[in-house]
Amino acid sequence: MDQIKIGKFIAERRRAVGLTQAQLAEKLNITDRAVSKWETGRAMPDSSLMLDLCGVLKITVNDLLNGEEINMENNNQKNEELLLAMAKELEQKNKTIWTTMWAIMIVSMIALFAGLFVAAFLIPEGPWQLVAILCICVVFLIPCFYALKLEVSVGAYKCKNCGNEIVPTYKEALNAMHRGTTRYLKCPKCNQRTWCKKVIKR
Repeated sequence: MDQIKIGKFIAERRRAVGLTQAQLAEKLNITDRAVSKWETGRAMPDSSLMLDLCGVLKITVNDLLNGEEINMENNNQKNEELLLAMAKELEQKNKTIWTTMWAIMIVSMIALFAGLFVAAFLIPEGPWQLVAILCICVVFLIPCFYALKLEVSVGAYKCKNCGNEIVPTYKEALNAMHRGTTRYLKCPKCNQRTWCKKVIKR
């Protein structure tokens, strides 16, 4: 989706219906700064506001997402183009999140081993060494929890028995045994627990 084009279209339609940014914001119960961000392409309207926004601007959601008014003849083609663009955008976002997750894990592991090395060889044996090791391990866990949140947020886990794709809650993923990004989960379709491999494309 072209946010700049959509922003210009919102501004054009707002002026066409005779509203200022402040008046449009008031109708949607938001700030005029939010409207300004939309119109300059720095942000997109929240999905919960799209229907109300389209109602005020007298356009369809399809028009809004395409950044132009769509006539019926071109509607199907534009819908297909929009769906493809959204799918590519989602795929790219998922890849970015996945890369970020692995970067966090790798950096955390390096920091953990470096910290343990320092604690083992540079801090004299005794209570302070133990405290240092415990602190390093606790600090290591914080990015691990965040990395798991990123892992759960993209794609799904594929059931080995029936092929069903499972999207567990964060708590379910946290409590499940795992080997890398493969987790031991209960499939709601076949009702069996099995090792479910992470798949990014859904």
